[in-house]
Amino acid sequence: MTEHPKPSVPLLVAATATGPLALNIFVPSMPGMERVFDASHATVQLTLSLYLIGVAVGQLVYGPLSDRWGRRPVLLAGLGLYAAASLACALAPSIGLLVLGRAAQAVGGCAGMVIARAIVRDAWSREEATRVLALVIAGMAVAPMVAPALGGFLDEWFGWRAGFLLLVGFGGLVWAAALRGLPETHRDLTPLPGPSALWQAYRALFGRRLFLGYALVVGWMTGGFFVFLAGAAHAMSVTLHRPPSEYGLYFVLLSAGYMGGNMAVSRLAGRVRLEALAFAGLLLSVAGPLVIGGFLAAGHFSPASLFLPTVLLCVGNGLTLPVTITAAVGVDLRLAGTASGLVGFVQMGIGAAASAATGLFEPGDPVVMAAGMLLTNLAALAAWAYARGGGRRRGGQAGEGESAVRPA
Repeated sequence: MTEHPKPSVPLLVAATATGPLALNIFVPSMPGMERVFDASHATVQLTLSLYLIGVAVGQLVYGPLSDRWGRRPVLLAGLGLYAAASLACALAPSIGLLVLGRAAQAVGGCAGMVIARAIVRDAWSREEATRVLALVIAGMAVAPMVAPALGGFLDEWFGWRAGFLLLVGFGGLVWAAALRGLPETHRDLTPLPGPSALWQAYRALFGRRLFLGYALVVGWMTGGFFVFLAGAAHAMSVTLHRPPSEYGLYFVLLSAGYMGGNMAVSRLAGRVRLEALAFAGLLLSVAGPLVIGGFLAAGHFSPASLFLPTVLLCVGNGLTLPVTITAAVGVDLRLAGTASGLVGFVQMGIGAAASAATGLFEPGDPVVMAAGMLLTNLAALAAWAYARGGGRRRGGQAGEGESAVRPA
C-alpha cells in the first residue's frame, strides 16, 4: 500500500495559531479602544465576544466543507479570508467597522483550528494522533504566549493598528506555505449534506454520550479561561494601573503553563493512562481559581496573585484538552471534520457566552473573575463524570472515542 506523505507539523502549528494570535494580540489594546473611539466598555467588549462567536460558527461550516471538498482547499480559502479581514481591521475608521472586521477575521482564522485537528486525525493513528495533536497545541501555545506582549508593545510604540498589519503578513505567509507544501489528507470525500442531513449528523454526534461529554469538557474549560481573558486586561489597566506591555509579559507565564501540560501529554502518552492525565488537569483547573479566591479573601490583589494561580488552570487545560479533543473527534472517523467543527463550536460558543457574561459585571472585578473561573471548571468536571459514566457502562464495547482515553 502506498504511503502517503505526512503533513508538516510546523505548518499545522502555524495554521492553528492564526486564530489565537488574532484573538490575543488585540486584548492589551481593548481598554484603550474606549478612548480612541469614544465607545462604551460593552461595545469594545464586542470585539472579543463576536470574535469568539465568529470562531464558533465558522467551525460548523469548515468541518462539513472539508469532509466534502478536502482539507487543503478549504484551509486555503479560510486563510485568505483571515488576511483580508485583518487588513480591514487595520484600516477600520470606526468601532462598528472594527467589530465587523473582527467577526470576519474570526471566521477566517478558525479554519486552521478546525481543519488542522481533522488533518491530524486523517494522517496518524489514534495514539499517534494524540501525541501529534498535543505537539500541535503545544507549538500553537507560542502564539498566545507572545501575542499579548507583542500586541502591548506594538500598541505603545506604533498604535493599535500595527498589530493588525502584523496579522496580515502572518496570514499571507501561512497561506503561501500551505499552497506550496500541504498535501491533501482526506481522500474519502463525502457528499456535502443538505441542512436536514447535516442536522442528523449533529444529532447523531450529540447523541453519543462520549462525544457530548468530552465536547462539554472542552467547552467549559475554555470558558473558564475566557472569563479570565475578558477581565484581566481591564483589571491590569484600570484597577492596578499597569501598562499593556506588562499584561503581555505576565501572559507569557500562562502560555508556558499551557505548553507544559501539552508536552506532558505528548511525552507520557502510552506510558501513563491518558484518562489519568486528563483528570489531573481538571483538578488543577479547579485549584487555580480557588487559590485566587484565597488571595482575595486575605485582602491581597496584585498581578502575581492573579496570574500565578491562573498558571495552574492553564497547565490543567494543557493536560486535558488534547485528550478530550482527540477522543471527541475520533468518535466516528467518517465524520472527523464535522466532529472537529462541532467540538470547536461548543468550545468557542461556551467561551463567547462566558466572556459576554463577565462583561455584564464591573469590568475587571477579580471576585467575578475568580467565581466565573471556578464555576466553569466545576461544570467541566461534571461533564467529565458524565462522559466517563457512559464509558464504564459499556465496558469492553468501547468505541473509537472511548478507547482514546484508555491506556495503550
